[in-house]
Amino acid sequence: MRRLASRILVVVALFIVGVVGLLLVRSRTVPGEAIGPAPSTADLAIKDVELHEETAGGAQWRLRADQAQVFQDEGRTALRRLTVHVQHEGRAWTIVGDEGDFFTGSRDFEVRRNVVLTADDGLRLETSVLRWDGARRRLWTDVPVRLSRPGSVVHGTGLVVRMEDEATTVQGPVTARFVRERRS
Repeated sequence: MRRLASRILVVVALFIVGVVGLLLVRSRTVPGEAIGPAPSTADLAIKDVELHEETAGGAQWRLRADQAQVFQDEGRTALRRLTVHVQHEGRAWTIVGDEGDFFTGSRDFEVRRNVVLTADDGLRLETSVLRWDGARRRLWTDVPVRLSRPGSVVHGTGLVVRMEDEATTVQGPVTARFVRERRS
């Protein structure tokens, strides 16, 4: 009986040593990081994209992006490092951002991360997200914005530009600073 108890004790001790050894080996190994970009589920991937369109209302826009991924089931094209040039009724705007989405069915557009809109009249808009609602002809964001032009700076918590009636609303709280130029 003593022999049986000794054997059971040896087996249990070996089992415990094995489990502890396995746990030590696994805790010391660092999981490897994937090399290269993550696999994409896009239907089509394109580098150095340039699109140009003229609308029935006379507006023209040109889109350039370092990369585009088309997701046909979603009706969406994901863009990286993009620039959009818009011309309409003698005015021009340029929008740049790190990434964005173009929705083919609705013609809606969203630009994200480091978004800057500059207009030919000196206006500059900075935000982290800017959206175009094609059906309502509305440019908008619900995140903080900074509007500036020589002599003025306006900060707000959102922005809505309605192209139909050329109305711009900076949502608040709003702070504004105006500097009067001195004449000599």
